[in-house]
Amino acid sequence: MSDHQLPSQGLRPRVHRYVAASLVGNALEWYDFFLYATASAVVFGRLFFPADTDPLVGTMAAFAGFAVGFAARPLGGLIFGHIGDRLGRKRSLVLTLAIMGISTALMGLLPTYAQVGLMAPVLLILLRILQGIAAGGEWGGGVLLISENSNSSRRGMLSAFSQGGISLGFVLSSLAFFLVQLLPEPQFLAWGWRVPFLVSILLLGVGAYIRFRLPESKDFSEVRETKPQHRLAAVEALRAHPREILIAMGLRVAENGGSYIFLSFSIVYGVHVGVDKGLLLMAVAVSMLVSFGTYVFFGYLSDRIGRRPVYALGAVGMGLMAFPFFSMIDANTPAIVILAFLIGNGICHGAMIGTQPAFFHELFSAEVRYSGMAIAHEVAAVFAGGFAPLIATALLLNFNSSAPVSVYVIGMVLITLIAVLAAGQKQTSGDTHRSEKTTPEHVS
Repeated sequence: MSDHQLPSQGLRPRVHRYVAASLVGNALEWYDFFLYATASAVVFGRLFFPADTDPLVGTMAAFAGFAVGFAARPLGGLIFGHIGDRLGRKRSLVLTLAIMGISTALMGLLPTYAQVGLMAPVLLILLRILQGIAAGGEWGGGVLLISENSNSSRRGMLSAFSQGGISLGFVLSSLAFFLVQLLPEPQFLAWGWRVPFLVSILLLGVGAYIRFRLPESKDFSEVRETKPQHRLAAVEALRAHPREILIAMGLRVAENGGSYIFLSFSIVYGVHVGVDKGLLLMAVAVSMLVSFGTYVFFGYLSDRIGRRPVYALGAVGMGLMAFPFFSMIDANTPAIVILAFLIGNGICHGAMIGTQPAFFHELFSAEVRYSGMAIAHEVAAVFAGGFAPLIATALLLNFNSSAPVSVYVIGMVLITLIAVLAAGQKQTSGDTHRSEKTTPEHVS
């Protein structure tokens, strides 16, 4: 019996298996990556980058290390995009998970500045670079596990589950730090902060087991059988899709940069204006947990009305929220602070990131899709998300006000709206997707 003749109840296990594998794998890997972001705002500035008497200076140094990790992501995108396009999505994803898990666990074993001096921040930055390389190869592969095994009519909704793994990873990292911060401060600074990092080695085993048992994606298998492989997939992606890469980079600016303002820098800002650190971490965790549902909803909505309208909705919303977000934190009222994060992360950011996997998938041809997506996604991450907390902290340090940060967010939003307009209608129309010839999700 052919795939097209299989009964509908037989179509579900395989695509759902890819969804589950991508969700769990992404959650574990991004738990590792986000630990550094949370630790930068909470503890790294004090233990690894002591400077003068102003805590914002040490935090800026920690966020500089955060940016270095982002700078390494394009290299990871090139390496693992090539592996993914040449040898398969599965092999690439197993390697990224191993590098991420080991480097994160080693962070939990590092000596501090007080113990070994400058060697402490140097070792921390080296491990952050390895994290960045792994993260650079992770996103595209995790997305393609789902998007290349689902038909166009449900691609937006199903692919959004891969982003849900990112939100769960952030929730897990924030929750881990929230729990260890319940320790008395001397114990937290002595050993408590290390626990979330050391747990990573256990998560590595779970994620590797899941990915080793996963079949290769349908689109890659078909391309390998029917088309010649490019020796350098990244070079071919740049040659064949230069416009699409630029568009995808522009789409990332507000989504990635704005999210790190609303997630990482917001903790620094809240502490600066006197908001309890525990409340801020809880607000982040609650908003990201709720975001799991909004990602899937906006992915579904993009299947119905198109990628561009939904993405533009999120970008405009983020621009409108740029000033109110910080005013709501200034209120220092738990309900209002949590609401700020729910709107900023769950709705504004959620509309963009929930739509992004299918949007990017449809910009690139299958034989160089991993490389094209990875290049655009990770290069943009350097100047968008990587430097956003550092720039925002510098603005706060110089102006002692959130207003310049809000203007910075609006500037990023304008760049993304230009990219949405430049994307055109061809690849991003909901009507186009529904009119395409669709096939059942991949089955055994």
